Amino acid sequence: MARLVVVSNRVGPLKDTGRAGGLAVALVDALTETGGIWFGWSGDVSPEGTFSTLKKTRSKSVQMVQLDITQADYDGFYAGYANRTLWPVLHYRLDLADFNRRFEQTYRYVNERFAARLGPMLQSDDVIWVHDYHFLTFAADLRGMNVTNPLAFFLHIPFPAPEILAALPNAKLIIRAMLAYDLVGFQTERDADNFRRFAVEEAGATDLGDHQVRFGDRVIRVRAYPIGIDADAFSKLAMSPDAQKHIKRLEKLMAGRQQIIGVDRIDYSKGLPERFLAYERLLKDYPENRGRLSLMQIAPPSRAELDAYIEIRRELEELSGRVNGRYAELDWTPIRFLTRSFPRRALAGIYRASRIGLVTPLRDGMNLVAKEYVAAQRAEDPGMLVLSRFAGAAEQMKEAVIVNPHSAEEVAAGLQTAITMPLDERRDRWQLMFDRLCQNDAVSWSRSVMEDVKAIQR
Repeated sequence: MARLVVVSNRVGPLKDTGRAGGLAVALVDALTETGGIWFGWSGDVSPEGTFSTLKKTRSKSVQMVQLDITQADYDGFYAGYANRTLWPVLHYRLDLADFNRRFEQTYRYVNERFAARLGPMLQSDDVIWVHDYHFLTFAADLRGMNVTNPLAFFLHIPFPAPEILAALPNAKLIIRAMLAYDLVGFQTERDADNFRRFAVEEAGATDLGDHQVRFGDRVIRVRAYPIGIDADAFSKLAMSPDAQKHIKRLEKLMAGRQQIIGVDRIDYSKGLPERFLAYERLLKDYPENRGRLSLMQIAPPSRAELDAYIEIRRELEELSGRVNGRYAELDWTPIRFLTRSFPRRALAGIYRASRIGLVTPLRDGMNLVAKEYVAAQRAEDPGMLVLSRFAGAAEQMKEAVIVNPHSAEEVAAGLQTAITMPLDERRDRWQLMFDRLCQNDAVSWSRSVMEDVKAIQR
């Protein structure tokens, strides 16, 4: 059996993957099955950078291999092109993108350096699986080193319409570099179609149908592989002692009231200000919910050094203060805004104790919070998911209450629908979503990608 080599910006963990979520579970399962290497950035900045000594750890048949980057690499590659240029463009936010030529040059250089360090470790029959927007040009660098191994890529975040991507300087060159992969995978059919359209209309590829395009003498498979979670395991987390402790604390705090839960990193793609405004609209348009229904928003900081994120946090604090100042009562706080993270067991309990899961990103590749919320529910009395139509999860979770996150009125109406939904309807919708989560879990996701990679004719 061919060895698997996984490449991602951050590596691991190989153990206690329950803390890291579905992706780590799926990748460790795939790596353990074949043996192999998990290669990426150490998270450290050093003067030697990508020329530093490789940091290696092993667990049975799997080896983690990491290397440093320099401060200049961090500024241009990670904080720069990845997060100031690609992240906003891929999330349809051209207004926030920083098109700095130096960022792109550093990004290409770091991809080249990572490829140069991985190359000598490769065996002739290795299958290489590269993850996310940090490594779009990585395959082209390996091909330039005469690496002929099967190369797969998976993008965990959205891929925009060609009209949006065209604004990215050198977008054609970036996509042509991506066509050095044998397989390019996306979260949704919409994203895969957007990539195929750009590849054909702008980059010179030919659409062959059947999820394939031709570029030069190469045929590349382009299709959707929606990532899942271990739904059964997460459901059991919701019954763990730690989860039960949080459930009891919330039940005491709520004193018979109901709770809406949102869990997101502080990020402009998550639509958090719009969410607070929609909740305010709910209290205004449906006053019977005042004093009876609160919103808990858990929002750990993300990329805190970037100005856009500092501004979002300030806006959220102002909005929550305004809503609480207008509607709060002596024994009821409308919005509880927590800028800290919680362990997964605790989150499972918080989800289970919440009557509504509110997942309303402006744009998201998949959003596993939506799936975790559903997995954590009690079958006999499940809560209801209110989900943005622009989350990748909406393609698979049509039984949720689907809303447009840009419309406060529509989200408020969706929340009211979820609040008043009869128990039998909630059970029916929940069962269909939960069964689908169990069928399309994290392990089946990774295996479907690997099956298609191994079927590649070389």
